[in-house]
Amino acid sequence: MSFITLIIIAVGLGMDAFSVAIAAGASASNLTFRSAFRLAFHFGIFQFMMPIIGWAAGLTLASMIDTYDHWVAFGLLGCVGGNMIRESFARGDESLVNDPTKGMSLVMLSVATSIDALAVGLSFALLKVRIYYASIVIGFVAFAMTMVGVFFGKKLGRLFGKEVGLSGGLILISIGVKILFDHTH
Repeated sequence: MSFITLIIIAVGLGMDAFSVAIAAGASASNLTFRSAFRLAFHFGIFQFMMPIIGWAAGLTLASMIDTYDHWVAFGLLGCVGGNMIRESFARGDESLVNDPTKGMSLVMLSVATSIDALAVGLSFALLKVRIYYASIVIGFVAFAMTMVGVFFGKKLGRLFGKEVGLSGGLILISIGVKILFDHTH
């Protein structure tokens, strides 16, 4: 597999992470470089690990994973998106708003944005791709796209205020619905 092909695959896989990062950056009221790095690091690590796990699983687990991976992504994105929408309606008390770069929100977002990478790892096993090299490229691209997305979202949040939290939650739910629709049709 050529490097250009691998980059195109990595960017395609990183688009969910980029979209979620924009929503997280827009909704987090006091986002710092450290929290942006934490989100990007976790998204990058999960994007790095999932192809390796998929590759190791090979064809044995492909049909089992394929039957429910889209439901897992939909559920995780729906939960985090619903929470963001709920928090956008919380008036006044900023301390009630959860940081999407910490705790279970971070884990759920990391898993939800990297499930497609698991399927890519399965296909890499069939294509005899050097999995560690490919996974490093995928993880790095996801990290970079997440960092850019967070700071782009932060600028949007400053421009449009708390309504961006509502929009971010709707975007996450929409991504979950799109994943569900793509896999069921």
